[in-house]
Amino acid sequence: MLQQHESYCQALRECGLTLTVLDADLNHPDSTFVEDTAVLTERSAILMRPGALSRAGEVAAIRGTIQSFFPTTQEIVAPGAVDGGDICEADSHFFLGLSQRSDAEGLKQLAVHLANQGYTSSVVDVRGIAGILHLKSGVSYIGDHTLVVIEDMADHELFRNYNRIRVPVEESYAANCVRVNQRILVPAGYPYLTAQLAARGFHPLTLDMSEFQKMDGGLSCLSLRF
Repeated sequence: MLQQHESYCQALRECGLTLTVLDADLNHPDSTFVEDTAVLTERSAILMRPGALSRAGEVAAIRGTIQSFFPTTQEIVAPGAVDGGDICEADSHFFLGLSQRSDAEGLKQLAVHLANQGYTSSVVDVRGIAGILHLKSGVSYIGDHTLVVIEDMADHELFRNYNRIRVPVEESYAANCVRVNQRILVPAGYPYLTAQLAARGFHPLTLDMSEFQKMDGGLSCLSLRF
């Protein structure tokens, strides 16, 4: 896992990003999945309130680091709960995932914060979709008005105006991919999606994510990108 994490960090650097790497937090074993702690936009940072009680301390631990980049922040407050992995940004629109971790009250608060920044949003209920912990387990926005989406979600009415790259059931894990500048980070071992991305003019970069997959973690989970 440590080797895969280092390869992930190196890939982000190769894509042109500057990294801030946090110290290990042994009190919060899920804290490597930093995406769940905040939603970062060009205009502000919104601190989340994760839906699992065991993760409550993660936001406090990362707050200072986020505020060093975003002096003004908003927050999701009790009784609302939102995991950042349920939030898919598609340019100026945000898809908000109603899941086992993100509830209606939390998403309502987040929608207000986003609207105050000039963004629109819509709610996608993923609670009935097997194998989906978060919204972004099943859909990713990769720019150019294009979504990568699993078959069970591909025909959702909220996605109908987007170009869609459908991910077959056997490659569903790969739907969680990440656009970083001109590259698309894709988990290794999923040749169909990798070929589809290349055929449409995208530039995939494959990374071994097998250890994180065992923990229901994907490529987007491991970083907050802004």
